[in-house]
Amino acid sequence: MSDKPDLELALVQTTLAWHDPVANQAHFHVLLEQARGADLIVLPEMFTTGFSMDSASLAEQEEGPAYAWLREQAKRLDAVVTGSVIIQAADGSHRNRLLWARPDGEVLHYDKRHLFRMAGEHKYYTPGERQVLLEIKGWRVRPLVCYDLRFPVWSRDPHDTDLLLYTANWPAARRHHWNRLLPARAIENLCYVAAVNRIGTDGKGHPYSGDSQVLDFQGETLLSAEEGDGVFRIRLDAAALKAYRERFPAHLDADGFELKP
Repeated sequence: MSDKPDLELALVQTTLAWHDPVANQAHFHVLLEQARGADLIVLPEMFTTGFSMDSASLAEQEEGPAYAWLREQAKRLDAVVTGSVIIQAADGSHRNRLLWARPDGEVLHYDKRHLFRMAGEHKYYTPGERQVLLEIKGWRVRPLVCYDLRFPVWSRDPHDTDLLLYTANWPAARRHHWNRLLPARAIENLCYVAAVNRIGTDGKGHPYSGDSQVLDFQGETLLSAEEGDGVFRIRLDAAALKAYRERFPAHLDADGFELKP
């Protein structure tokens, strides 16, 4: 990790209106004013609809309203704005797609790899095929979505990642799994971890406890939103990460591996 500036994060933890993209975008538009000045603004999984299996009626086309809205927010805030939405890809498949909107208008994406079969997600969506590494201010950021957190091989870092980024709709029933797995991912990958979850209750009656958080490379909590509603900000220290990796280079002894489709 070469010398680079610190990174200002803004995590947006709030409720979501069920199946109502217009209401959700209006709600986030107001909240995002509190994120002004951040480099990277992170929204929850399926932030326009809530975590829904009704992909047939809710999926937007590529370059549709969600793309346009995120571009608008990124431009007006001069920041990267990211979160996942339901997209119908060019091949006709439905994807739980994280969009990464940059201030210059470019939108990159990552498709969720691990689909939550206990809710039937694998029946309505097509999994992603590849890891994605994104860059902001020299930071190497790898986005992942919710259930991906449970799979350490997919979360494993072969890219010298500086920040693992999880966006989620993780239910309160498994809150303790979320709070234990996130520090593990930070420790084993020697990197910062930021994770954004929602609060409130969805249209299926499932409650969400939030617990959006940021952890350092030793799994120590730097920020915890607990059950709060709003925008939570933190600055990540680039020099501290570099110094720790030089002092404790465990990654040099990591086992090689190959990811297969």
